[in-house]
Amino acid sequence: MAGTGVTARGLGLRGPRGRVFGDVTFDAAPGSLIAIEGPSGSGRTCLLLTLTGRMKPTEGAAEVGQWRLPKQMAAVRRVSGLANVAGVTDLEPALTVGEHLRERALLQRRFGDSLRGLLRPRRERTAEAKLRIDDALAAAGLDRESLPKGSRTAVRDLERLQELRLSLALALLGGPRLLGVDDTDLKLSDAERAEVWAQLRSIAEAGTTVVAVSSQAPQDAFVVSTQGNTQGKEKADALA
Repeated sequence: MAGTGVTARGLGLRGPRGRVFGDVTFDAAPGSLIAIEGPSGSGRTCLLLTLTGRMKPTEGAAEVGQWRLPKQMAAVRRVSGLANVAGVTDLEPALTVGEHLRERALLQRRFGDSLRGLLRPRRERTAEAKLRIDDALAAAGLDRESLPKGSRTAVRDLERLQELRLSLALALLGGPRLLGVDDTDLKLSDAERAEVWAQLRSIAEAGTTVVAVSSQAPQDAFVVSTQGNTQGKEKADALA
């Protein structure tokens, strides 16, 4: 599915304790790799949730493709997916990798497919679900055969990077036009962070717009800062 452009004009959020983030203005093309950069506690996750239609802004406006925020939050949620957001996309430690994937594929088939798709023969629907899972795992860079017990590996036995890749795969199963990813560098080594950004870059290059939270974005990302206004251009351009 083709990615969607994302724009914001004076986007902000105020809560009971004051401003969470504000004065966010940028214009990113479809298929961009957008990095929300800033220190912990600067409203990065809230901005991510706002851009994906999960949190209502109190200032300014944004557009995700043809849909406007905050008026069309439900429509934005339908075309966006979330990964690795604490308290929102938490994985069940006792469930296996295979159980998570099958459950998400079933939910997608039941609530995300058209009526015509639901009426197809069961064999066709099963084959399509398997293909979706394989494609999502490939896009997320998760090889089930490399896990200790393959698909029967419990989430609690996954390494941090493997768990992040599983969360990405689950989000990609829905074929989102916009993929939001939180805490891309939390508890990861420098080498692992580079792997994550390479994977997100690959997803964006395949067409899906990616917006990801980071304390320090890679040089080729379109940077959106929670520290005042956005840079509005790629880091590489800024450093040229």
